[in-house]
Amino acid sequence: MDPVIVVGAGPVGLTLALALARQDVPCVVLDEGPGKDEPRPARTVVLREDTAALMERLTGLSLGHAGFRWAGWRSMRRKQVTGEVAFQDAEAAPLHIAQHVLTGALRAVLGNERLVEIVADSRLDTIEQERSGVTARTRGSSGTWWRGSYLVGCDGPRSTVRKLQDIRFPGRTAVERHAVAALRTELPWQDEALLHRSPPWRTSGPFAGEITARPLPDGVWRLDWLLPPGKDLVTPEMLLTRIRETLAGWNGGSVPPYELLDTGVHTVHHRLARRWRADRVFLAGDAAHLLGALGTHGLDEGLRDADNLAWKLALAWHHGPHDALLDSYQTERRAIVSSRLRAADQALPLLRGGGGLRAYVPGSSRGLDTLLMDGHLGRGALGAPGTYADSPLAPGPLEGEAPVGTAPGAAVTDVVVTAEDGAFVRLRDRLGRGALLVVLVAPGTGVWERRHWVSAGIMPRLAAAVSALPHRAELLVAESYPGAAAHTVLLVRPDGHLVTALSGVRPADMYAAAEAALGGPAVSAESRDAGDPGDSGAKAREDAGAGSR
Repeated sequence: MDPVIVVGAGPVGLTLALALARQDVPCVVLDEGPGKDEPRPARTVVLREDTAALMERLTGLSLGHAGFRWAGWRSMRRKQVTGEVAFQDAEAAPLHIAQHVLTGALRAVLGNERLVEIVADSRLDTIEQERSGVTARTRGSSGTWWRGSYLVGCDGPRSTVRKLQDIRFPGRTAVERHAVAALRTELPWQDEALLHRSPPWRTSGPFAGEITARPLPDGVWRLDWLLPPGKDLVTPEMLLTRIRETLAGWNGGSVPPYELLDTGVHTVHHRLARRWRADRVFLAGDAAHLLGALGTHGLDEGLRDADNLAWKLALAWHHGPHDALLDSYQTERRAIVSSRLRAADQALPLLRGGGGLRAYVPGSSRGLDTLLMDGHLGRGALGAPGTYADSPLAPGPLEGEAPVGTAPGAAVTDVVVTAEDGAFVRLRDRLGRGALLVVLVAPGTGVWERRHWVSAGIMPRLAAAVSALPHRAELLVAESYPGAAAHTVLLVRPDGHLVTALSGVRPADMYAAAEAALGGPAVSAESRDAGDPGDSGAKAREDAGAGSR
């Protein structure tokens, strides 16, 4: 079968290609650029716990040495500290990393991946779709025709793929602008990010009263100054003056030694593509959405796009098209991003306004500071990862549903589990392999070798139910899971989102939930050609249900 064509070799496109390769799907990545990224220390990204874990799982690398995990976060208004957060668990702290370092790590791993071909200097010119695949033509030194099974546009805000498919991209331009500088210096605090609103010193030039400082490795800091609405030009002289004023304000009036590494102006747009799928063509990342009013969310959501789409494309590539499953990519991901854009549009007028609501509601200023801080930290209405609660892949009500600390459709908590070979691993380490995960919560198993309990109690019946599921699944055992009682069984999608939790071994419910998570009953090629959807899972459901009677 033809490979998947990925247009764009930024972090989202490279992540998608690597995620597909991990599920034995070949890819061709069409890179418009020269095959490497220009180092830009001021162009950085903040990865939340889930997306940082995704990157480390796919690359097999620990990114802690390449990026910086903050020890904490501090919010200030004038001279007063309004909020502090300390990250006790380093793995739960946001990972701040230069974007060229992240793409460099992905390129290095993909360089040894036999299933992925990256073609530099390849600018997309034409897309032609047929029932059996996609043909793309490129220009440049590697200009030629490429044949693929599917094509995914990860080619950024000015996406050629989106334009060729005539997909509208409505939204708002220049929602916010930030002047940005990366510099090596020493600040009065170490390892903590800072949000400073209304600093007490006099400001000069076209700058609003909000500064963000985020640490990077090797004593480097990224500083962002919020710019007021409008198109006032930020000259190098103005920015240098602002740097010195800010450093002096944080250091008691004296400017510490610093080395300026890079500068820029970051403009935030809010846009959302009308469609994310056009038959065999998909959009992901900035080609599908632009967001990030706080300067850090855009890539996070793009990586979640890739994680969501990869297992669905892999299943369709290996087992034949399944429209309900492929359609769910747009339904799930577009709803999440749309909700985040709405939250930002509602909150920003309050966060950035001078008076308004704050003049009438006592204490509202502190509440808004908390809202802004949570948005930066990936929490609350502005920052928390969304859940697929209303997903078309969610099963209907099941008789044996059990409450756990994770809502259906949300990402599961990363706990230690025992794998089928008896090894103790993290639950997240088993994601992204194309298999469903079945997790049994069985207190006490952790102190015994697997061979002592794998054939005891409910394990044989559960193993039989897992083997009868409509898709490959891996059976894992956890000592505990937040909010789960003993013998709770969790069904988890390949991208780590909870399908359902059941009380005990319920083969029929488990089969029904798994089938729903895969987009409904599988349709054979013969039935599809004949126009008869059939119900190829009916007999298997009946057999699975027999085990619970």
